[in-house]
This record gives sequence, C-alpha cells and structure tokens, in this order.
Amino acid sequence: MKATLRTVRLDLAEPLRISRSTMSTRDAVWLTVEHDGLRGHGEAVTSRYYGLDTATLERLLSAGAARLARFPSPESALEAQAEDGAPPAVTAAVEAALLDLVGKRAGLPVHRLLGATTTPVATTARTIGITSALRAAAAARRLTACGFQVIKVKVGAADPEDDVERVRVIRDAAPSARLMLDPNGAWSVPRAERLLSRYAELGVEAVEQPTTPGDPEALAALAERSPLPVIADEDAVSLADVRRLAGRVHGVNVKLAKCGGVRAALRIAESIEGSGTALMLGCLTASSLGLAPAVQLADRARWADLDGHLLLAHDPWQGIGGADGFVRAADVPGLGVRPREVNRADVA
Repeated sequence: MKATLRTVRLDLAEPLRISRSTMSTRDAVWLTVEHDGLRGHGEAVTSRYYGLDTATLERLLSAGAARLARFPSPESALEAQAEDGAPPAVTAAVEAALLDLVGKRAGLPVHRLLGATTTPVATTARTIGITSALRAAAAARRLTACGFQVIKVKVGAADPEDDVERVRVIRDAAPSARLMLDPNGAWSVPRAERLLSRYAELGVEAVEQPTTPGDPEALAALAERSPLPVIADEDAVSLADVRRLAGRVHGVNVKLAKCGGVRAALRIAESIEGSGTALMLGCLTASSLGLAPAVQLADRARWADLDGHLLLAHDPWQGIGGADGFVRAADVPGLGVRPREVNRADVA
C-alpha cells in the first residue's frame, strides 16, 4: 500500500468564540491510502486543546503511513490496527482512510461494513458561539428558517448574565427549536447549580460539560441533582472514562478525534447500553471528510452535533449534507464523500 499526506488550511466563515478560546482557522492533514488503483481518505485537524499542531500531526501521520506499508492489503491493516501510542485523532484518521478504502474495494458503504441495515440520517445541532445577543438572535432565525431543529449555544462568558440573555433572545427568536448549552467546562459547581435551574425555565434540553474537567465525580454528583440532563464531554475521553460515568450522567459526547475512531466509538456505545446514559456524537471543526466517519454512526445517537463542516467558509469535500439540519450517510462505497475542487484528481 502507498500512503501520502496533504496539509490544507480550513478557514471558518466567522470566528467561533467559546469559553476558553476563539478560533478562526485550523489546519487539516489528509491521509490518502492507495491500493490496486483505489484510494481511501482520512482527515485529522489541529487542536490546541489536544496539543496537536500541524507539524505534530504531519509527523505522526507520516509514521502511521509508514506502518501501513508493511501490510499486504487495507483489510489486513484495518484488522491489525491497535493501540500504538498515537493520539486518538491520528488513530481515527488512519482508521477512516482504511475504512474508506476497504468499503470501496468491497463495493459497500462504511455503515454497511459496520453492520447498519439502514442508511444513517440524523438531525444535527448547529452551533452559535459566544457573541452579542443581537447577532445570536439573527443567527437563530436564519438557522431555523433553513430547517435546523436543534441549536447548541456556547456559553461560559465572564458575566453569566450575558449568557442568560443570549439564550433568552435565541429562545424568543426560535421558539420551536430544541436548545442545548455548552460551557466547555467554564463553570464551577456552585455557579452551575445557580444557573441550571434558570436555563431549565428557558426550555433548554441539555447541557454539555458544565464544570471544569478533571473532576468526573463532581460532574456526576451535579448530574444527579441537575434539573437538566448533563452530558460529559471533556471528562469522557476514553472507554475507561465513560465506564466510570455510565449510569451517573445523562449522556456522553463521543468525538472520534478524542476516542480513537469509529470502532472505539462503537465500543463506547456498547459500554453504556442499558445504563441510562445516552450517546451524543460530537465533532471538531473539520471538513466533510473529517465528519464523514461519525455520520456513519449518526442514527445510533440520541444527540448529534455534527456541524463542524458547516462552520467553514469553504468545505473542500462534500457528500454528507447538513445545510438543511440533517446529516446523511451516502449509499455509495466507502465514506461517501468526494472533493469539491476542480483539480481533484490527486485526492479522488
């Protein structure tokens, strides 16, 4: 097998402010694996939070590509893929490229390889960052007019009243929308306890990682007495983390870049089955190529937050939809995405 890398810049349509940072661009590294004239693709994106800059991703994916050369086929490489010390985002990108290639060789969509009997379709949340109340209300009206039924509001501003007002105007602007909150761990437990009842009165459906990550026991204790469902995110990275919280929080947000890929996500989903903890599928801001593996699992989740590609000024890949509020896996071999560029022969 032959493997190559390509690094591209992904610019956001507008800066996205969350409680800990503001992002306007990030790099994506594409891994292409070729065998017998067919190509499979995967993507990893830079993340300051996970300590992955461009040079680190390129180095680690190059090492992963070199390991693939030892295998006679993508099927054997996929079967042998195991923990090798690489960050989960790198493991997920390598797995995605292999799944894409294996699906193309078998003539099957990846979701069929994973055992799905129907084509995954899911309502996706659409994110509104920390911004002015006026801009937030306008965004909410625009999104619901496009068909979005779920709006995720980033909160965690220095003044919590700014957040409450922003959620209030979003509720007024989009009265039929389901609202979710994401402080990205910005609140202390006392602050969360003061605020959650107010957000419940505004009809918020659930809140992600309200408290500072690193104390899952405090998060679980908060969930037990919260008037809103509490979804663990930054405190639910590995399978071991999720097992520790299963049955103690209302949901876990599984991102392939933090758990290690599609098959790791399936193991997490199996581990919480019947526990009372529901699955949420999340993402980083990435292209449709980066989102496509998660979309293969979208119908297995209670909540889907798979809008990372919709935040871009230009998505270099296409195939999973989302602009109408629904992401869809394609019934074509592999991951079902294709490049938009006119000069796309080098990644087709």
